[in-house]
Amino acid sequence: MKRITVALIGAGTRGEAYADYALEHPEEMKVVAVAESNAVRRQQFQKKHGIGDAYAYPDAIALLEQARLADAVVICTQDRDHYEHTMRALEQNYHVLLEKPMSPSPEECMAMGERSRDAGVVLSICHVLRHTVFFNKIKELLVKGKIGRLMTVQLNEYVGYWHQAHSFVRGNWRSSAESSPMILAKACHDMDIIQWLIDAECRYVSSFGSLSHFRSDNAPAGAPARCLDGCPVSDSCAYYAPKQYLTDHIGWPTSVISTDLSYEGRVKALEEGPYGRCVYHCDNDVVDHQVVNFEFANEVAAVFTMSAFSRDGGRFIQLTGTEGEIRAAMDKNELILKRFDTGEEQLITLRNPAGNHGGGDTNLMRDFIRLVRSGGSEKGLTSAENSIQSHLLAFAAEASRLEKRTIDMRRFTEEKRKPCQSK
Repeated sequence: MKRITVALIGAGTRGEAYADYALEHPEEMKVVAVAESNAVRRQQFQKKHGIGDAYAYPDAIALLEQARLADAVVICTQDRDHYEHTMRALEQNYHVLLEKPMSPSPEECMAMGERSRDAGVVLSICHVLRHTVFFNKIKELLVKGKIGRLMTVQLNEYVGYWHQAHSFVRGNWRSSAESSPMILAKACHDMDIIQWLIDAECRYVSSFGSLSHFRSDNAPAGAPARCLDGCPVSDSCAYYAPKQYLTDHIGWPTSVISTDLSYEGRVKALEEGPYGRCVYHCDNDVVDHQVVNFEFANEVAAVFTMSAFSRDGGRFIQLTGTEGEIRAAMDKNELILKRFDTGEEQLITLRNPAGNHGGGDTNLMRDFIRLVRSGGSEKGLTSAENSIQSHLLAFAAEASRLEKRTIDMRRFTEEKRKPCQSK
């Protein structure tokens, strides 16, 4: 089988995770070029993958201005850069694997989908949950009718108090204007899973939520702008930065705060960078809890709940049908299937897959390689066409939350499609 070549745009945590597939399966994929604005990170990536300086670029545009360098590009830049970088790549007939979300704009999402169709190339989105053993088993049980006709889906995502503080209060996804709303940046995975499992047109969406806790009016008395500036509640505050970043653990998320992970380097990062700020004195505006309700054309009703306020992160799902129910915990990689007729209760324990996101990262890359080898002639599980539908659910949920109204999805989709068609 042909080994495909890939150029990586954005060598951060997610970009590295996908590129590592080439190191694990060198007979299938080789990374031949990289674009990364952080010089230290770029050089580290070059060394790891054996990439010479001639094929290492300081930013995405510098790489995409070159003649086509590889079969495909993997784009892992910031949310608001996805559209420009993807459209430039598609213009050069690259096959593209794009980190989620596609874009903070529904019109841009649709335009990218149309451009990839016109070009006849692959545009896959990194909805890794579709590729997990966990959600594939749930899908299999539904397709086989193990709980009869599906009636309700309740999916809960507990972000984890520490993850919320790291990524959505102090970190890159704290601001809707700079990145995208929480329902898109974090939960477009969940929107996609709900759409995929129910497999019907969504008719109506309503949503409620807010930023309630991580605000200045909730700061402890005397709390400084930075944790290291003499915080009076350092012993009792769960969000005191040194508790997270100045430990023996230097993997993710600590690995994100600096390219110098020595103790001294991490202290400097907390003194000067965003991760040392008090969580009550940041410039964040994304929600810390949100609920979304859905009604689908096949009469399935669904509810999604996202909360920052949990000790451990994880996804939990319950599906009810006319003949039984499924209760499942992704972090435990196990499902309980209950039948009404026999009273049977079956515990299904799944294998513990290697890699991130329950093996989803590895399976996603394997599927993308298959699509590239086919030249775009084969259908992908996480195609842009599929992803646009679930992105629209996220956009509708945010519109509902802000405007305090129920969204008619047919009307909403048509309104978003018109500007795209006029371009």
